[in-house]
Amino acid sequence: MSKYHTLRDKKPSQERIYELVRAPIITEKSTLISEFNQISFWVPVDANKFEIKHAVEGLFDVKVTNVNTLLQKGKTKRFRGQVGRRPDRKKAVVTLAEGQSIDVTTGI
Repeated sequence: MSKYHTLRDKKPSQERIYELVRAPIITEKSTLISEFNQISFWVPVDANKFEIKHAVEGLFDVKVTNVNTLLQKGKTKRFRGQVGRRPDRKKAVVTLAEGQSIDVTTGI
């Protein structure tokens, strides 16, 4: 059995599920993709697509068809002459099955 099958079939723990979906992203672009039945979330940098899929399905009781992830590298910034760096962040765009929806304005 390949590594792909073990990652795909392994379900995250209940604590990990609540850690995986950190916050929904509420921007103009994220409201535009909601027309295509997609929702975007901030997730941990070490999360994989299978964990994200299981977490969203478990928390919101919906059927997920696809998960796209992207890693946003942190910028280097200066503050009072000191060089600092913003942390890296990971974004997940989750596509829901036809007829499914999530209201991100309400709590879990």
